[in-house]
Amino acid sequence: MSDESLKATITAAMKAAMKARDKERLGTIRLILSEFKRIEVDERIEIDDARALAVLDKMVKQRRDSADQYEKAGRDELAAQENFEIGVIQEFLPAQLSEAELIAMVDAAIAASGTTGMQAMGAVMGELKPKLQGRADIGAVSQLVKSRLTA
Repeated sequence: MSDESLKATITAAMKAAMKARDKERLGTIRLILSEFKRIEVDERIEIDDARALAVLDKMVKQRRDSADQYEKAGRDELAAQENFEIGVIQEFLPAQLSEAELIAMVDAAIAASGTTGMQAMGAVMGELKPKLQGRADIGAVSQLVKSRLTA
């Protein structure tokens, strides 16, 4: 990304969506900015890029869960809306890591922890989580770490 903050980038995208009269995209961007504003007001802080990434990551996870529930209930139109919102939110997240890059990072974190077996799980995840925020599904990473530790 450039030197401007993630929040400024999203605000600029909101203005562009307004000019393009893209109501669906605008609605999703407004949801993102309202969540940022809620956090800033509740916690009396100015949201930084790391926190913004965590919020976006959480929003994607929530929408994936909702889309799964809607699909199971046969509500395809609601699932499609959730999937659309996931796509818009992911535009502001860093590029996702490939499987090979993930495995390399997990193996490096396991080696750095100095222990093997499931007792290393917390240390490995603690090291990986800040590096992977917004770049990989943490749930999938957790499963990968478990499989690498037991192997």
